[in-house]
Amino acid sequence: MPGRFFVSITHAKDNTDKATVAFVVANAAVGSDKETVVFLSTEGVWLAVDGYADDIHEPGFAPLKQLVGDFTANGGKIWACSPCIKKRKLEDAKFVPGVEIVGGARAVEFLSGGTPSLSY
Repeated sequence: MPGRFFVSITHAKDNTDKATVAFVVANAAVGSDKETVVFLSTEGVWLAVDGYADDIHEPGFAPLKQLVGDFTANGGKIWACSPCIKKRKLEDAKFVPGVEIVGGARAVEFLSGGTPSLSY
């Protein structure tokens, strides 16, 4: 087994630097043959909405839309917090391809074996 890595993202346009760097790290993990999950919660769930990240581009980094696309194209998984989606009334939104809406128990299960994680 190649190992696992978990990146928790709680920011979107409220802190585009953190959102961008989180996906840079997630891409590094998936590129290092790690089973990698990005978990979007609180404000981070906005990144699950298709088109939301299209105009986010931090100087010195690839555009966030490209980082998200590269991540999923290379096998990375994006999970979005179900209660956070509901709180923001996004249940009927069109999501980025591959986004899975999950509860916190799914994240706990993934992390329970000692999976390394970072939070942004």
